[in-house]
Amino acid sequence: MIEIRPATPERFHDVATLVGPATPGASACWCLSQRLTSGELAALDPGERAGVARGLCGRDPAPGVLAYDGERAVGWASAGPHAAYGRLSRSRTLPPPGDPAATWVAPCFVVRTGHRGQGVAGHLLEGVVELARAHRASAVEGYPVDNDGQRVSAVLAYVGTRALFERHGFALVGPTTSRSGGRPRVVVRLEL
Repeated sequence: MIEIRPATPERFHDVATLVGPATPGASACWCLSQRLTSGELAALDPGERAGVARGLCGRDPAPGVLAYDGERAVGWASAGPHAAYGRLSRSRTLPPPGDPAATWVAPCFVVRTGHRGQGVAGHLLEGVVELARAHRASAVEGYPVDNDGQRVSAVLAYVGTRALFERHGFALVGPTTSRSGGRPRVVVRLEL
């Protein structure tokens, strides 16, 4: 059974396991690429990125949710108000929502190898929606690939798929000019 928990300071080790580097000291995104501008991200060395991620876990709201199979963390989803995502806020390919402070986003998913294809991403998405509701968000948006039901590599599916979001009640808002892995990305939205 999958349990969803917020990414709080005491769970930072699990966040690091899922979004940090496989080799200590190596470079990793730490799921900051949408929260920070490209320049801000590039200015951070690997240790500083870990520090920023740790700091986010100490804030309210938590920067995302973790999926657990028993006590093992098997998935991560980034989440928060659109206004907290600097790169998203400046995007020329993904349109901003009407109210960036009240609209939350779910821009990134990570599911461990061996747990993919088992519904973990859906549990994560439900967890994002619940976290957003608890913080009085008016809506949650995603920017998934529109893959027409065709298989997408795990590397390129980090934004989720349109079908994933639609299975969980999100409605298509419209197309974007953004692409992931050669596939178009769309805007989907769930009013809360």
